[in-house]
Amino acid sequence: MTEPHAPNAVRDVYIVDAVRTPVGKYGGALAGVRPDDLAAHVVRALVDRTPELDPARIDDVYFGDANGAGEDNRNVARMAVLLSGLPVGVPGVTVNRLCGSGLEAVIQAARAVAHGDAEVAVAGGVESMSRAPYVLRKPDRAFPAGHQEMFSSTLGWRMVNPRMAPEWTVPLGEGAELIADKHGITREQQDVFALASHQKAVRAWAAGDYDAEVVPVPVADLTRDETVRENSSLEALSRLKPAFRSAGGTVTAGNSSPLNDGAAALLLVSEEGLRATGREPLARVRASAVTGIEPQLFGLGPVEAVRRALERAGRGFGDLAVCELNEAFAAQALGCLAQWPDLDPTVVNPRGGAIAIGHPLGASGARLAGAVAHQLAAQGSGTGLAALCIGVGQGLAMVLER
Repeated sequence: MTEPHAPNAVRDVYIVDAVRTPVGKYGGALAGVRPDDLAAHVVRALVDRTPELDPARIDDVYFGDANGAGEDNRNVARMAVLLSGLPVGVPGVTVNRLCGSGLEAVIQAARAVAHGDAEVAVAGGVESMSRAPYVLRKPDRAFPAGHQEMFSSTLGWRMVNPRMAPEWTVPLGEGAELIADKHGITREQQDVFALASHQKAVRAWAAGDYDAEVVPVPVADLTRDETVRENSSLEALSRLKPAFRSAGGTVTAGNSSPLNDGAAALLLVSEEGLRATGREPLARVRASAVTGIEPQLFGLGPVEAVRRALERAGRGFGDLAVCELNEAFAAQALGCLAQWPDLDPTVVNPRGGAIAIGHPLGASGARLAGAVAHQLAAQGSGTGLAALCIGVGQGLAMVLER
């Protein structure tokens, strides 16, 4: 018998580039574009921006997708490879950690590079919530005479297992209300947070902060994020009715992320892969962590995940130059921030968050990781963090450095 090979040492992983589409609103400018085409577009755009890299050197393509029930079926990562014109020898795999799927794809790609299973990888995510289909469960017996129930696959629970504890399967918005109850977060605090998200996004677009990462979709008339509101105000937000609790509710459409369409992709490489690109990296992957929490409190999932990721990176909240925290709901984001007292609030979502930009589920984590990498590159150095809450009770975080 031969001696087993010693495991490879963990290698540095670099993010060379990151792109994303403008985020479209539900039924908006990207609603006519299939999700596999959105995915293919960002993959092609990413590769075209590094002309020295032979696309045949891409070892794998990882894509997050939270739905997978419609045109994103049959492994949308592989569909993106084929539709983008990459060599057919480039494989692809689709991962699903719901809202964290895009970041999970980045983490899995980074892990493959770190352990020598890849030198060059593409990671990203896609979601078309506009095009998510209605689904019909197969009947228990053949030829049923009665009507059958149809489910929307756009968002949230469907076909719930009756063995699930009822408190675990509350609507996502009710979960945000529970967090508001738990932490005493008022309607006004949520609306102020939501308004700030729009204002920061407006400023970022006006300043050209997104020029380096956003790649418009040629077949759609959309050059910037479609749900950013330049004329938002506290007065307008305060007039909106609670969306989930008719009596005493605080969570509204205005202080929640909308339904969206979009895609994002990143190029991750080893030292050898970096030489093949001929480029300077945006950032280096430092650490990641995933944790679980009671499903109805899913919004607080990032609290422990972020702590663990920072600990693994040997960093603290005071070291962060930028923190991209997904804003599924203002109540959820505020609940997390309240448990990180050492985090400087001015570094959180400085270019706006998902309440303004949008939350195309499978793409959001990749968007956040790309946003952190671009901001670290713009600053020249520092430590950055990307984190998301995840439906059914999880949290996911990644630490980057430059």
